[in-house]
Amino acid sequence: MAALLVVAGILALAAVSTTNVFRGKKSTGAGAEAKAVELPRGGTEILPRYRVVAYYGAPGGDRLGVLGSGPLTSVVDQLTDQAQDYDSTERPALPALQLISTIVHDFAGSDGMYRSRLDDATIDRYLVAARQAKAILILDIQPGRAAFMDEVRHYRKYLEMPDVSLAIDPEWSMKKGQIPGKVIGSTDAATVNEVSAYLDEIVQANHLPQKLFVIHQFTEGMVRNERGIVQRPGLATVLNVDGFGTPEEKIGKYTDLTADPERPAFIFSGYKLFFEEDTRKGSRLMNPYDVLALEPQPDVVVYE
Repeated sequence: MAALLVVAGILALAAVSTTNVFRGKKSTGAGAEAKAVELPRGGTEILPRYRVVAYYGAPGGDRLGVLGSGPLTSVVDQLTDQAQDYDSTERPALPALQLISTIVHDFAGSDGMYRSRLDDATIDRYLVAARQAKAILILDIQPGRAAFMDEVRHYRKYLEMPDVSLAIDPEWSMKKGQIPGKVIGSTDAATVNEVSAYLDEIVQANHLPQKLFVIHQFTEGMVRNERGIVQRPGLATVLNVDGFGTPEEKIGKYTDLTADPERPAFIFSGYKLFFEEDTRKGSRLMNPYDVLALEPQPDVVVYE
């Protein structure tokens, strides 16, 4: 009986320990030594130390991106292999799962917001998979008619974790009367700054490693008053050049947007590739050599 009680106690302690690690808690018991929280592959800085290679999507098949295209373990293995193509001694690759946590819809839904949110159990499943691969999780927000800040606040408990970052997608930010898919959305620097201030406050208050703050963009007007975007000490802010097409079309768009004189110098560059859309009409998917030949070299590479 005593042996059974000992075993039960050990299992209970292990369960508590696993929960604390999963939720990003830090030990505060007597005699506990303060230890800096690090990223999955070491250090506290994502950019420019690493080059991030992300798979984008959500559960429900490849309609929402490669991240939902098959069994999660298989997709993460594929991501890990993909990231190796960008890995170097000078700049290691950091894999990322970019999970669409708020998903836009072309119908209003019960609250009229044209979006839905993944439940915690689903997000937890992707977070566990990311941690097993020593990757980070990026929560991606397609807000529909909801405010970006309402969605960001909803995920605060995840954003308080050291290995969870954030992406926002202005294409899917709708004004009153607009329907996703009928209109291309946009945002402005004031909204971006409100989100980044909130995210940076989380980093500073919890002594977390740097977080990615990714903003998707494929037209010049998608982020209005770009020069007004504010730098935050705890964030690596990335403007990710989105949009599909031939390599020539994509390179041209990337060159135009990264050369925009309104773009602040502190902003990092991202580049998105589409496994399906980029290969239509006899075109081809750009390979890592092509991507690394871009000027400037992308700091973040996202595959959908």
